[in-house]
Amino acid sequence: MTPLTRRRIANFRANRRGWWSLWIFLALFLVTLFAEFIANDRPLVARVDGRWFVPVLADYAESDIIEDGLPLEADWHDPVLQAAIAERGWMIWPPIPYAHASIVRDLGRPAPAPPSARNWLGTDDQARDVLARVIYGFRISVLFGFTLTLVSSAIGIAAGAVQGFYGGTIDLLFQRFIEIWSGMPQLFLLIILASIITPSFWVLLGFLLLFSWMGLTGVVRAEFLRGRNLDYVRAARALGVSDTRLMLRHILPNAMVATLTFLPFILSGSVTVLASLDFLGFGLPPGSPSLGELLSQGKNNLQAPWLAFTGFIVLGGVLTLLIFIGEAVRDAFDPRKLPGGGR
Repeated sequence: MTPLTRRRIANFRANRRGWWSLWIFLALFLVTLFAEFIANDRPLVARVDGRWFVPVLADYAESDIIEDGLPLEADWHDPVLQAAIAERGWMIWPPIPYAHASIVRDLGRPAPAPPSARNWLGTDDQARDVLARVIYGFRISVLFGFTLTLVSSAIGIAAGAVQGFYGGTIDLLFQRFIEIWSGMPQLFLLIILASIITPSFWVLLGFLLLFSWMGLTGVVRAEFLRGRNLDYVRAARALGVSDTRLMLRHILPNAMVATLTFLPFILSGSVTVLASLDFLGFGLPPGSPSLGELLSQGKNNLQAPWLAFTGFIVLGGVLTLLIFIGEAVRDAFDPRKLPGGGR
């Protein structure tokens, strides 16, 4: 590990707020990656008549579990099936016995139901467990944000590198194209797209990639415009080093310093975009777990304030953690920062 890397790590850890935010965010993300083992309407494991079943990983028919069962997919919340299993064996449920699309039965009151010992964050207006939907929605939002951030950043860095390195006519034409392309009405185009096909995870990702790649282009372009005239780059060019090698090995590492400080903020923006589209009804398909859909339910059900409070706290907490992480990354790459956070 180089002294420069050690200094950056020390500066990152010196920002205690960002350091702890990173660990909290990673812990939440790792937990939600295994959402099926935390919130599911199927048992984790069951043993009936000496046979083992893993419903969380495989589908079973009732006839596979009990001899007199129907040849239909087992409903593990069916009281008759549960009584038959209790007589012949046992099963272990996850901490939250509901998936994101499970309908909670026997609420005893019209949905949405308030928080209780059975549903820790209550239910939504379709009698689905809110905590289960938050866990699945958090995972989708973060994975969507990560994918959009990484792919759009790769495209934007490549575009900015080509502009800044070659300059001249290529840079001029590319800049005019970006000016025109960035002026396109994205929301209107998305509304037209939603009227033609049903938006899905990958459809939304592809559509947003058409416009989100421009976020880092200007920063990388400026670094390459500056770096291509430095002495060591000109010396390498005089020695016959190819353009690709000059860009990747000699200029790009310096440009990445400025780029990396923007990535946490781009990630928070990507999460916000998906939540906004879901809130407006142009995001993921109906029924998909989403933080924006939870906020929309809170707006439509003012008599159930737990819906709006849950959506606001979860979404606000995620964005706050990402912003704190971004501030710590910015401090880590600040050349004026001394090890430990001083200047």
